[in-house]
Amino acid sequence: MVRLGDLATLAGEPVQAYRLVNSKFPPVALFDDVADADEFEVLYQIQELTNPRLNNEVGRLELIRRSEIPFGIPGCSYATAPFTHVNPAGSRFSDGSFGVLYLADTMETALAEVKHHQSLYWSNVPSLNYERFVFRGLSCAFVEIGMKDATSISMTDPVYDPGDYTHSRHLGKSVKDAGCPGLRYHSVRMRGSHCWALMTPRPVQSVIQAAHYEMVWNGQVTSVSQIREA
Repeated sequence: MVRLGDLATLAGEPVQAYRLVNSKFPPVALFDDVADADEFEVLYQIQELTNPRLNNEVGRLELIRRSEIPFGIPGCSYATAPFTHVNPAGSRFSDGSFGVLYLADTMETALAEVKHHQSLYWSNVPSLNYERFVFRGLSCAFVEIGMKDATSISMTDPVYDPGDYTHSRHLGKSVKDAGCPGLRYHSVRMRGSHCWALMTPRPVQSVIQAAHYEMVWNGQVTSVSQIREA
């Protein structure tokens, strides 16, 4: 089993990485409308009086400390959303009790990762013969400082098992419990590429919207294409 202490610590290079989010989930402007935690608290309390959907939009704020939210950066809502809207089913490096911001080294890698997980999910939906999904591409700038490097681990290690996340979740929990900001690791869906699992949005410097992408489901994902602007 991989031990956290055996992994090298990254020196802190600035990184440009990529992510996809479903376009049906709009960004939450509340995070982007304030410069710090104090302003957020005031605005949140005001909006809570008039917006009955606020809790659904913002998510579970108790899951993240205010000090971890990078208020004032472009795209703060995109950076924060994975930590307040946590998938209870979990992910590769989380058992569902905490959020992870997953990023990829290229948009092609991000598309390969999302295509796999979309195929897995929709194949379990009965009688779904055709559907079209639109994703918002995001470009994220962050700094790797203090993160652990799991690219030294062989792809044959159970951490990189394509479907069984038992070992990777154990590693992810170790990273989280140690207060480590994240992990760099091999992409399982795009061999030769790598991804990051950020355990906090604090290292993020900006998240900028890029292009939109369409995935067409017809019993499987039959096409992935960038949506061209008119």
